[in-house]
Amino acid sequence: MIEAAFPQLSSLVIEQVVDLGTTVGVVARTPMAAAACPDCGQLSERVHAYHQRRLADLPVGGRAVVVHLRVRRLVCAALPCPRRTFREQVPALTQRWARRTRQLSALVADLAVITAGRAGAGVLARVGARVSRSTVLRVLMAVPIPALPVPAVLSVDDFALRRGRRYATLLIDAVTHRRVDVLPDRKTDTLTAWLRDHPGVQVVCRDGSAAYAEAIRTAAPQAMQVSDRWHLWANLAKAVEKTAIAHSGCWRQGPVQPDQPLDERTRDRHRAVHALLDQGHGLLECARRLGWALNTVKRYARAASAEELKRPPRYRETLVDPFRDHLRRRRAEQPGVAVTRLLAEIRELGYTGSTNLLVRYLLLALFAEMERTFTAERAANARAVAEANGRHVGRPLAHPADKIEYARPLKAQGHSFGTIASKTGIPKTSLHRYLIGLPVALAEEEPEDVA
Repeated sequence: MIEAAFPQLSSLVIEQVVDLGTTVGVVARTPMAAAACPDCGQLSERVHAYHQRRLADLPVGGRAVVVHLRVRRLVCAALPCPRRTFREQVPALTQRWARRTRQLSALVADLAVITAGRAGAGVLARVGARVSRSTVLRVLMAVPIPALPVPAVLSVDDFALRRGRRYATLLIDAVTHRRVDVLPDRKTDTLTAWLRDHPGVQVVCRDGSAAYAEAIRTAAPQAMQVSDRWHLWANLAKAVEKTAIAHSGCWRQGPVQPDQPLDERTRDRHRAVHALLDQGHGLLECARRLGWALNTVKRYARAASAEELKRPPRYRETLVDPFRDHLRRRRAEQPGVAVTRLLAEIRELGYTGSTNLLVRYLLLALFAEMERTFTAERAANARAVAEANGRHVGRPLAHPADKIEYARPLKAQGHSFGTIASKTGIPKTSLHRYLIGLPVALAEEEPEDVA
């Protein structure tokens, strides 16, 4: 009966099984047989001392099992052997310095590979083996990585360890879709060294990286380089978008679309940038006067007309759009209405799309509403904090015309913006807007007050 409950302990002599409540204790010893010296291999039966080992074993009936094992320290009979004594091991059960049996360690390793630390520790606790998540991770890191054959079709791509800072290279078997290896960076030398250590690759599927292409040509010149499907579609989409933008004049010749606020702002910004450029100002001066980023000024300066800055529509009409008003009205009347109910209602109205399309549409609407609410709350909070500190947040305040007229001669006489702001009470950012186009002549010494 004991052998049926503890088959992994069949190589031991079990003396007693003790019920300890939450755990089951097994008192056992090794058989009185000769053991081989780990250094010279000489068999020995001469006992030098006895030792007690406490090993955690596979749980039984949802309770942890602890094996109290008595092992022998034997004397090596070979005189030339440098090891005088050694402690015997049970090959199928124990290993040096271990506090768990091989069977329990194998179970922890299998769960660690699938579920990792915290989840693995939780599953083990449910079956009766209480192991911390740190131990699960330590066992996982000690598991040797099996040597896989070199794939004939290798997929190479990079991924971000820290976006914009650190990148690594992921190698995938394109046939089985299994991970082959992970390289610490995406440099040419790193991939070249890996390909030289793993010959036999026939086809390499990669992106448009020049570093990867050079590594493949150097270390695996016989391999055929192909572009994967995702990058093909991504590059095609970018090329189509550039072509559509280049021929934007063609699609603008269709039906006249009403101007949007973004179109009016684009024309105003384009007019402002080119007005300053016509006056002989450089790009940096334009950016300083307008208060914009230099790249924004460059984009408007390169466009001959504001129409070139327009982009083709990024989204097309979906099958849900004709029923948008009905969905908004129903969600306003009953915020918790089920999606299945809405689907049945709009299908009666003629909707022919799928359920997933409706769910994605409602989720996008929900996320947009949450973002608008969050933005409004954050703006209100910032405005309250600023007003409490005596600052103004929002659109620029309208300043009296007499102060603006008073600031113009001061600017023409060479006063700095800081001096003009102190005399008129108009902030320097507003002075840049009001005094744009006037000559900038900053004297080394401030002239006398003309007020």
